Amino acid sequence: MIPRVGRALALGLLLVLTLAAPAFAQGTPPSSLDVNVQGVGTVSAPLQVVMLLTLLTFVPAALVIMTSFTRIAIVFHFLRQALGTQEMPSNQILIGLTLFLTAFIMAPVAERINELAVQPAINGQITITEALDRGAPPLRSFMLRQTHETDLALFVELSRLPQPSTPDDLPMRVVIPAFAISELKTGFQMGFFLFVPFLIIDLIVSTTLLSMGMLQLPPAMISLPFKVLLFVLIDGWNLLVASLVRSFV
Repeated sequence: MIPRVGRALALGLLLVLTLAAPAFAQGTPPSSLDVNVQGVGTVSAPLQVVMLLTLLTFVPAALVIMTSFTRIAIVFHFLRQALGTQEMPSNQILIGLTLFLTAFIMAPVAERINELAVQPAINGQITITEALDRGAPPLRSFMLRQTHETDLALFVELSRLPQPSTPDDLPMRVVIPAFAISELKTGFQMGFFLFVPFLIIDLIVSTTLLSMGMLQLPPAMISLPFKVLLFVLIDGWNLLVASLVRSFV
């Protein structure tokens, strides 16, 4: 069980779907939940419910750390800070947009996992363990494409693992944290470049007000309309979302 912890966390949602889908499909109540999969069907219904609830607690962490969610959320936060619009767009709007963009970006990976692991497990063709083995490679491949080699090398060194011959030999307990810090780094890099044009506007406005002797007038009050106007004129949302999505291709 211990060597499979990383993969279990990576595919917690997969297990939830695998265990729950037959009951939802047949309309059976939780008390009669019976999964015809080797190693699960002998577990009592209350224990199965406990397992489902336990796995559900890992879904938010998996969604945030193991998908494109982190990078998109960081860039949107930097955008709002650069514009200086305080709470507009609101957190609910930004999180909602981030979730739908994450679903859009991760759709090919989810379809591949569904094809290789979820559907065969639901149909009783493979066991849960085999589903984990089949479902991990698509997610690992996605994360490795976005992970910097230096971050991977760091966690390989910290875990004291032998040097892997191929990326597929890396365990999920190494890939997941390396992917997370790589996403943080990439998100901050994109946020920095997003900040630059708006910072230039702030500097120009501040210098102009200072030269005119308007020391009591807050520069942010004057620069805000110009920054919003610039963002609207260049169709900023279109450019930003396009850049975010293409950064994962």
